[in-house]
Amino acid sequence: MNPLEREIRALIETQGPLSVSRYMALCLAHPEYGYYVTRDPFGAGGDFTTAPEISQMFGELAGIWCAEVWRRMGSPSRVALVEAGPGRGTLMKDALRAAKVLPGFLDAIELHLVETSPLLQERQREALHGVVPSIAWHGEVSTLPDDAPLIVIGNEFIDALPVDQFEKKAGRWHERKIGLGADGGFAFGLDPAPLLNFERELPERLTPAPDGAIFERRKLAPLAPMLARIAAHGGAALFVDYGHAESGFGDTLQAVQGHDYAEPLESPGEADLTSQVDFEALTKLATGAVRAFGPVSQRKFLCELGIEARTEILQRHATPAMRDEIGTALTRLTGPAPGMGELFKALAFAHRALAALPGFDGARVSGGASRT
Repeated sequence: MNPLEREIRALIETQGPLSVSRYMALCLAHPEYGYYVTRDPFGAGGDFTTAPEISQMFGELAGIWCAEVWRRMGSPSRVALVEAGPGRGTLMKDALRAAKVLPGFLDAIELHLVETSPLLQERQREALHGVVPSIAWHGEVSTLPDDAPLIVIGNEFIDALPVDQFEKKAGRWHERKIGLGADGGFAFGLDPAPLLNFERELPERLTPAPDGAIFERRKLAPLAPMLARIAAHGGAALFVDYGHAESGFGDTLQAVQGHDYAEPLESPGEADLTSQVDFEALTKLATGAVRAFGPVSQRKFLCELGIEARTEILQRHATPAMRDEIGTALTRLTGPAPGMGELFKALAFAHRALAALPGFDGARVSGGASRT
């Protein structure tokens, strides 16, 4: 039994079963034993590999996206470039290298990284040494600048935000919680008190849910300060993550350890915990002066930004072995399962002054007040 398991067990024994979101938050972000606090989980030697680690092309295109958004904003002399969940700094390093193609962009940016892990902050410092004159780190989104436009990137950031789960039983909805099972281990159960009027929180098409249905609701409050700043000062935010375009039922909570699936309730703090992003719910954050663009598949997004042309350029002067690696990376990023092209999706928020965003041509636009 590891120290975090002992602490969670003590909480359950004294306070009762925990919500799924609280369990998830403790596993990932406990200040001493949390998964992201205690390790570098990325790459072949870690637990999972993200798109920026698969190919430099992903970060390069993200950088081109940011630079083009800045141009469409009117090339302001000062803008906060933000990455939420920057990992090892790989995406941002590639992004800033590619963004040099647009004169003036790098001179205008102030770099801000939202990262709680001291270990990963050090990896980011190493990766970006000499690339930018200074970096400001933030433990939470609420401390980002509130006096400048923002351009935000978040790759696989939202899937790690905690979720609550709810299950329908005997015609009533109950919150799903984590307590102690008959064998003494952690186990899922239902709060005995039914939730009143829970159906009102569901999209209308989902209200005739069958018994046994599970609905997940993510804690999206951390995004509110970011979108409020975009509403007040302009800018845009791009999120790329895995998930479903429309709200639906299902238990998508999963643990990953050593590039394989693990049991979410075993060895807390030692495996990554995520759940699929509900992009329909995410778009509902677009209100007032902020619009949502998408979601679109990662394949559509990257292809519109020119990943196929970039692949050809990189392959042109590569060795045969490198050409194969570059082609394989393209397939992983844009191909169907087991590739990331369809399961992963891109969604952006932007101030209503931005009528269109690169990578979202023809995509659905929702929310936001109409321009006058």
